[in-house]
Amino acid sequence: MKNNNNGCTKKEQLECNYHIIHKLPPGDSPYVRAKYAQLVEKDAEAAIVLFWKAINAGDRVDSALKDMAVVMKQQDRAEEAIEAIKSFRDRCSKQAQESLDNVLIDLYKKCGKLEEQIELLKQKLRMIYQGEVFNGKPTKTARSHGRKFQVTIKQETSRILGNLGWAYMQQSNYAAAEVVYRKAQEIDPDVNKACNLCTCLQKQSRYTEARSVLEDVIRGKIYGSDDPKSKNRVEELLKELEPFGYTSPSPQLNLEDAFLDGLDQLINQYAPFRSRRLPIFEEISPCRDQLAC
Repeated sequence: MKNNNNGCTKKEQLECNYHIIHKLPPGDSPYVRAKYAQLVEKDAEAAIVLFWKAINAGDRVDSALKDMAVVMKQQDRAEEAIEAIKSFRDRCSKQAQESLDNVLIDLYKKCGKLEEQIELLKQKLRMIYQGEVFNGKPTKTARSHGRKFQVTIKQETSRILGNLGWAYMQQSNYAAAEVVYRKAQEIDPDVNKACNLCTCLQKQSRYTEARSVLEDVIRGKIYGSDDPKSKNRVEELLKELEPFGYTSPSPQLNLEDAFLDGLDQLINQYAPFRSRRLPIFEEISPCRDQLAC
């Protein structure tokens, strides 16, 4: 292979560029080779084998386990990825557990394991309520498509509630999904959750309330109202509601105060704290079958 002006072969130059672009240290460890196989050679199977070697060798285990699970999911091996995380997460640092939970939630969703997904989402809400996330800080740094951005506790809580509401919808448990979406909208409203809330109300034959939710979007009161895709979805939902006339509003699902008060506390108090009361989901009695742990 020919050398370039720097005395490096073409392959060596490519590897050097790879390390720079992906901010990996130079070397030939199993994890570094796994990332090279994943991102440069696009060889998922080879990457998985090398990630396993990295985990067994104790080489960047936090990243190796998470990255391997993501690659397995892409290869339709989500069940294997779930078992891998469950079996080896005890080798990972405490700081890695939250991101592993996020990967598990995606894997459960991929496999249609709704009960496991719901339970883990509730667990994450408990952790927020007890001040066990973000290391006691009001924000954390997240990454998406190579970009860093700040996420607040309010945004994270609303995101988790949105995922929980969606999981309940997949179970056709629209009453429970409605409660969760309403709380998510109080914390950090957006159009997607508004449309899902509208669907929950529609499925319960509460058409007037469903229209009311969409009216807030039409008036531009909710973040994302100007998005073309969101506008199209709102128009589709309005058409679905056209055949139905006015209906009297139904009373909202009555949850024990501990549920709503607990969520209010977690979004208004950022410092770590531990409540002497039971976790919020443990104290729900009227909706125990829908929301209790």
